[in-house]
Amino acid sequence: MQKITPFLWFDKEAKKAAEFYASVFKGSKIKKATTLNDTPSGTVEVVTIELLGQEFTLMSAGPLFKFNEAISFVVNCKTQEEIDYYWKKLSADPKAEQCGWLKDKYGLSWQVVPTALVEMLQDKDPKKSERVMQSMLRMKKIDIEKLKQAYEQR
Repeated sequence: MQKITPFLWFDKEAKKAAEFYASVFKGSKIKKATTLNDTPSGTVEVVTIELLGQEFTLMSAGPLFKFNEAISFVVNCKTQEEIDYYWKKLSADPKAEQCGWLKDKYGLSWQVVPTALVEMLQDKDPKKSERVMQSMLRMKKIDIEKLKQAYEQR
């Protein structure tokens, strides 16, 4: 058992969300599902999933709480193909897209970002990192080639 496990509260779609996330992140799986009766929220469904080696617990316990942008999950991508894949699978609200951030169909926020972005932003040349930042701020889905162009600009 891992020391810290993200725990996500859904209204009533934890099982469907678990199936969806397991389908998006290849090699992932639903580990177990449990139904709890007679809780303060009534009948509650708890689903444990493993996404790329990271365990998550999802719970259906009513509409008391909603996701917001204060919590997001970062998907680090090495290639544009990876970014495109996760963006296509996860993004469900075009109005919520900005700077690599998106919201899925359950309202959960994700950041789909290239690992190269962090490297470019940490460059010792502040002009390079500033150009990359300004380029990224104009994007919805991150485009690695455009970041590289901004980085290499003279």
